[in-house]
This record gives sequence, structure tokens and C-alpha cells, in this order.
Amino acid sequence: MLDRTGNNSAERVALLVRELLSKHAIDKPVGPDDSLTEAGLSSLDIVNLMLGIEAEFAVKIPDRDMTPSNFRSIAQIDQLVSKLLDADVAISR
Repeated sequence: MLDRTGNNSAERVALLVRELLSKHAIDKPVGPDDSLTEAGLSSLDIVNLMLGIEAEFAVKIPDRDMTPSNFRSIAQIDQLVSKLLDADVAISR
């Protein structure tokens, strides 16, 4: 895995999405609010993206947050990641 720690969370999510799209030879830009399924990700890709998010950010996504709406776009995923990271910080205080 590449060192992406210098990038902000939205950029890191976008890199994960681009990696999944490239596995399907899809090379088109995906904006923050674009639908990931319309961009070419399948439901299995979304599951792999969930796993990738957990690994990339060292978080556990609660079952209640594993919803299609939370993984509809890069922006939605970034909001979820921010919420999970904020919760981790609050717990560790």
C-alpha cells in the first residue's frame, strides 16, 4: 500500500476509489459528489471499498453505518470517515 498519510481523508478515499476503478480498466474522473455505482463500481466493489476504508484509516465501520447512502460518493465516505475518526479521538481522551 502506498504511503498516503500526507493526504487529507477525501484525497485518500479518492485514491482508493481510483484503485478500484482501475482494476476494471475504468479511467474516468470521479468528482466528490459523483455516484460511485454510476462511475462503474459494483456492489462487491463497494464492499471491498468498505474494507479498504477500514484498513486505510485504521477504523472499524459499525454495521449500522454500512449503508448504501454512506458509500454513494467520495464526499459521503469522507463524512463517514471524519465521524469515525472524531469518535476515536473522543474515546481516547
